[in-house]
Amino acid sequence: MQITAQMVKELREMTGAGMMDCKKALQAAEGDMQKAVKWLRENDLAAAEKKSGRIAAEGVVDSYIHEGGRIGVLIEVNIETDFAAKNEEFKGLVRDMAMQVAAMKPLYVRREDIPEEVIEQERDIARNQAIKSGKPEKIVDKIVDGRIEKFYQEVCLMEQAYIRDDSKTCEQLVKEMIGKIGENIKVRRFVRFEMGEGLEKRNEDFAEEVAAQLNK
Repeated sequence: MQITAQMVKELREMTGAGMMDCKKALQAAEGDMQKAVKWLRENDLAAAEKKSGRIAAEGVVDSYIHEGGRIGVLIEVNIETDFAAKNEEFKGLVRDMAMQVAAMKPLYVRREDIPEEVIEQERDIARNQAIKSGKPEKIVDKIVDGRIEKFYQEVCLMEQAYIRDDSKTCEQLVKEMIGKIGENIKVRRFVRFEMGEGLEKRNEDFAEEVAAQLNK
């Protein structure tokens, strides 16, 4: 099938991919627009994997404030060049990641950031729960592994379901952007603030200290 300039233009507008990539995708898909979109997506992700080892030393630190100042997030996302850091799509990704942190309260960027003692503690809890619920010993380890995977998905930003489209993870969203921009992107760190968070516990600790002093 002949691939026309109009077809290439249409696919480019749909996906944001380069003209030559759009032409290759349409040729591979024999002119089928939806198959071409899928081809581009698959190949963008494959290309993203190849770029993941490259150094990303530029980028931006962005902030997001939610609920009239009750929740705030600071996040650093790195990319390879200062020029790409000014890309509007990249900035949009950074903002989306900040909103994700505000909404879903992750504790770490990725599973490799979790201290080993935290993982072991979660394993012990999951194991004890499984044993107390009467699960057979032979399947306890599988249950524990499954619960640890779920724990990763809850507390690691990159493994959380993306709030705007839960069919993909934040990791997949970042890889799609790597494919579009052509540079490696890394979410480096974030911090989340919530008004009053931790104050109740500190007040309880203070009350206990006062009570202890009075009882002396």
